[in-house]
Amino acid sequence: MSINVSPAEMRQAYASQVMRRYVMIACVAGLLLLSFVLDVATGPGHYPLSTVLEVFADPMSHGVRLKVIVWDYRLPVAVTAVLVGALLAVAGAQMQTILNNPLAEPFTLGVSAAASFGASLAIVLGFSIVPAVGGLLVTTNAFFFALLTCGFILFATRLKGVGSETMILFGIAIFFTFSALLALMQYMASEDQIARIVFWMMGSLSRASWEKISLGTLLLGVAIPFSLLRTWPMTALRMGEATAESLGVDVARLRVEMLICISLLAATAVSFVGTVGFIGLVGPHIARLLVGEDQRFFVPLSALVGALVLSLTSLISKSITPGIIYPIGIITSLIGVPVFISIILSSRREKLS
Repeated sequence: MSINVSPAEMRQAYASQVMRRYVMIACVAGLLLLSFVLDVATGPGHYPLSTVLEVFADPMSHGVRLKVIVWDYRLPVAVTAVLVGALLAVAGAQMQTILNNPLAEPFTLGVSAAASFGASLAIVLGFSIVPAVGGLLVTTNAFFFALLTCGFILFATRLKGVGSETMILFGIAIFFTFSALLALMQYMASEDQIARIVFWMMGSLSRASWEKISLGTLLLGVAIPFSLLRTWPMTALRMGEATAESLGVDVARLRVEMLICISLLAATAVSFVGTVGFIGLVGPHIARLLVGEDQRFFVPLSALVGALVLSLTSLISKSITPGIIYPIGIITSLIGVPVFISIILSSRREKLS
């Protein structure tokens, strides 16, 4: 029995679907705004929300002390949480698309481990890839080691016969290699140096600054339009390499372009806050459940969900124990591991069905 659907009904159904996706994006954006405000309002001192909002609107409305607390401490941390969450989620969304693997993200492919090793080299040996960087030694080393790792993955894509599954295996090898080198650095380090390395590996928003926020905002402002200009070929790639190539997509070139973008996003995010795992996994996974694979909606919603998750993580880190701020990397791992397991189980069920 065939069901006849008129073109007008098809257009109406499509318009309704698009509207639902826009509403979903708007709802997540609203939740992000609420989480951001609560994050700024929360912290040692227990100031009323109304007071914090007044200081936000007029920095000197309640004196210099509150101005410094809100504008120099709380606000940069809250903005950095939103920014880094978006950077990692967009990187994860792009990586999952080009590798056609829902488990791919900067943390699971060894980018974070490489950044941690670069930071440990600076902490233990004072080694710097870029000379004369002064107080940015650790951050610079972390950025360039993350960038070099993404560059190696990019080089691997150019090798003959290397597909998405092989690239995942490359990533796993990178992760274990840098984890072993990081353990070597810890073995050589003093007690104070070990403490600094561990603090870096746990991830922290305490290194937030307006200079980093400016750089990250500029990068994200370029990366999202860059991704949106490639929504059609990226969506086609999700249907398989052969299908994408039959539709005229240069898959090899597309992967190179997106990996360069991913490299900058992931390296910047990790160099800002240290090792923060699973945001690049959780953000795209939730976005995919809400709006599907259409890159026009998937990429922006991934950024918003990643920002929301890390903003909530920042809020939780200050709320567990009064007066104590827990490392965000611990909380994101506790959130991400169940999602990671659920993706594995759902992929297994799809293969068996």
